[in-house]
Amino acid sequence: MASKKQTVTAKGNIKKAQAAWKAMTPRQRTLAQPEGRKRKKLGSTGKGNYFRIEVRPKSQFVSFKTHDVGDPGGLQRITGRRSSGSWATAAWLISKEGAHVTKSNKLVITDTDAKTVLKSIREPIEHIQGDIFKAKPRKNVAEKDKPTPAQKAAYAKNIKKAQEARKKKHIKN
Repeated sequence: MASKKQTVTAKGNIKKAQAAWKAMTPRQRTLAQPEGRKRKKLGSTGKGNYFRIEVRPKSQFVSFKTHDVGDPGGLQRITGRRSSGSWATAAWLISKEGAHVTKSNKLVITDTDAKTVLKSIREPIEHIQGDIFKAKPRKNVAEKDKPTPAQKAAYAKNIKKAQEARKKKHIKN
């Protein structure tokens, strides 16, 4: 059992440690940890479950959310909120089951769902390190230029499909 003097000293030491901890920056706290200097940055080792394709720099955003796209665990979209309040895609996470890296460090996407979703990324997807890749987002089209010819074609195709579906349904009844 500890003496009264030991208890008082221990409490004082705890208060000193807490004050020192609060005065540190997050970086200093990390380095103060026993594993702090050895710790690797996420995705830099190549041992994770996902490949990360960064579309926009982190510095543009103040907070992030991750959304599962399609089947769980296959493709995830990381969206970031800007200080203005608008949201944009910051990065994509692709499961290693749905993609692989060639010997020349090119990312090859084999998952069909991921391929269709990632058409919005402009080529080339360049390798940074480990599991991290970088790409450019789709081009921003001004509102005055919309609808684009591709959008017009898609609208027409969708309308045609809907009309055919109504005709089939009408014939059955």
